[in-house]
Amino acid sequence: MFESRHPIYVQIAEAIRGEILSGALSEGDQVMSTTQYATTYRINPATAAKAFAELVAEGVLEKRRGLGMFVTAGAPDRLRAERREAFYSERLAPVLREAQQLGIRADELTAYVHTHADHLDKEGTS
Repeated sequence: MFESRHPIYVQIAEAIRGEILSGALSEGDQVMSTTQYATTYRINPATAAKAFAELVAEGVLEKRRGLGMFVTAGAPDRLRAERREAFYSERLAPVLREAQQLGIRADELTAYVHTHADHLDKEGTS
């Protein structure tokens, strides 16, 4: 699981965010404890705790005393909104700037997106 150059706690936090976005974890679901993470992935419990602390600070997880960590209400929508904004600003804006430099018109981009999105939709249903 931990093959990235990013610190392990960052990778754990990102994995939990991904599970929430994919629907594998829903609002109100309990996540593994720090001890379970430590045992499962053979890491220091403090590393898992640091990931959870980050997610609590973001409002993605909440600690319920004596029960554990749970996905907060609204977490999927908040994460999706954050990711969408990041997608537009970090990925799409540079593409649009380059398209403009290359003289690619907006209608050409729109046609390309529609053609390829239709192809992706067909792949997703087969």
